[in-house]
Amino acid sequence: MFVKFSLFLSGLLLAFSVSASPQIENWQTSKGTQVYFVKAEELPMLDIRLVFDAGAARDPKGGVALLTSAMLNQGTQNKDTDAIATAFDDVGAEFSAESERDMAVMSLRSLSKPDALEPAIDTFVEVVSQPAFPEKSFERLINQVKTGLQGEKQSPSAIAERAFYQQLYGDHPYSTMPMGTEASVNEITIADLQQFYQQYYVANNAVLVIVGDADIKQAKSLAEKISSALPAGTKAPALPAVEPLETAREVRLPYPSSQTTILMGQPGLTRDDADFFPLYVGNHILGGSGLVSIISNEIREKRGLSYSAYSYFRPMREAGPYQFGLQTRNDQADQALEVLKQTVMDYVEQGPTEDQLIAAQKNITGGFALRLDSNSKIADYLAMMGFYQLPLDHLETFNSRVNAVTVEQIKAAYKKRIYPQKMVTVLVGGETE
Repeated sequence: MFVKFSLFLSGLLLAFSVSASPQIENWQTSKGTQVYFVKAEELPMLDIRLVFDAGAARDPKGGVALLTSAMLNQGTQNKDTDAIATAFDDVGAEFSAESERDMAVMSLRSLSKPDALEPAIDTFVEVVSQPAFPEKSFERLINQVKTGLQGEKQSPSAIAERAFYQQLYGDHPYSTMPMGTEASVNEITIADLQQFYQQYYVANNAVLVIVGDADIKQAKSLAEKISSALPAGTKAPALPAVEPLETAREVRLPYPSSQTTILMGQPGLTRDDADFFPLYVGNHILGGSGLVSIISNEIREKRGLSYSAYSYFRPMREAGPYQFGLQTRNDQADQALEVLKQTVMDYVEQGPTEDQLIAAQKNITGGFALRLDSNSKIADYLAMMGFYQLPLDHLETFNSRVNAVTVEQIKAAYKKRIYPQKMVTVLVGGETE
């Protein structure tokens, strides 16, 4: 079973004021793993994230990274799948795993009292350091992936997303979908998973996050225990830079539906991008703020062409996509697309108003505290910060950097970075259902 990891995973509320940024401790283990720790003793819980640079961008075939992550809790040298699940359940611990384009994440939540935490950590260490990759589980998970790939064929949104990434990234590793393809999955062997695991699931290629009821001495002991169970290995090499689009590309894929799904976009941001805040705030105004965004107003409110129209940046280690999207009736698809293109061109040319900027800044900063109101959410943010090597004061300075953005900075960033005339456009639909 694939368990989804989310950067906004729900969790228990912390007792300290959510308006205060957590105090972050950072060090490196003897094996080379970077550790990020936040002490929060108010609740007897501990949240752990072990993040590897082992996502789909490292995948040699397509589907290998995802299956490697999914196989870790399917059996070790001493425990089968049921025994692992029982070991976590007996002490009230929760384990989950996921692999995305940039990273693979192993998560553990446990009570902090020793009689629960110690066995939970022991099982966690065993799962991440001694996977057995049993044949029966491998066959079951392969069949699950194949079922998922068949299901994608019934989803216009999934078809559009796959085509969008292929057109946007071409030969770049980011073009690989985490689930791979039917052809790639049919070629995967257990040996592929073992080789991928041995190469990337190593201490020097990991970031460890600990948040909750522990002091610095306990956290360092836990970090050494987890990291020392892994081979030292080497850090994954840098990914190639994403090349900008030279020309516009449009793909129309027929699908029997009364609605057409439209995706449009270009390579966008890295996590450490110098223009991150002007572009992030600028997009909040353009298409990232729901029904009050400019795109939604032009397409939904003024013309009734779509129930929902949006845009967002997905920043990654290299330039992640800047994506625009909507669904509309087949007979309105060309009109809706034209309105979307014109709206983006106008925004790049004119930028936002001062009133729009102020409203966006209030909306972003007003909701920021809710993103840090649990141990689990803080752990997710630290995992992101550690993986992308963001400064330790990222959370502390986030609101001030949002508020420092000016209309002129947004205009300059959009004119320099966003090219409405050179975007990939994918339309899926056009046939009567």
